[in-house]
Amino acid sequence: MARSKLPVARVADTRPNGGYSLDAQVGFLMRIAMQRHTSIFTANMVEGLTQTQFAALAKLYETGPSSQNQLGRLIYLDAATIKGVVDRLGARGFVTALSDPKDRRRRAVTLTDEGRRVTEAAMKVAARITAQTLMPLTATEQRTIAALLKKLG
Repeated sequence: MARSKLPVARVADTRPNGGYSLDAQVGFLMRIAMQRHTSIFTANMVEGLTQTQFAALAKLYETGPSSQNQLGRLIYLDAATIKGVVDRLGARGFVTALSDPKDRRRRAVTLTDEGRRVTEAAMKVAARITAQTLMPLTATEQRTIAALLKKLG
């Protein structure tokens, strides 16, 4: 049987026997933090946008029109998932997805006027959501966690 090629984390364990403790595992701690953030996001985001829908709108706002596949890559979604997100945002009138005249397999996604309005409102709320999520941390800790999470990504 082949051994796992994953490195073994050397995280300090406070248990006397030095054994595995779920409460000390980074994945578990990140999941708990993400659940907290998701709860704050869901309670505050405008138009009932999901985190993924907001990410798509915010990225389109930032970069301008994009192919559907490129948009998916920019927000780390696979082709099937971004298609569903774009379809749902299109049904709500927030984006349009038109076939590229040069390549009919490619869909160019862009914000509608309504999508731009909603995105601008959502970004203001998102800044408050981030502040609320990070509220337990000092300003230095907030900068540190953001830098470390970028490094992990």
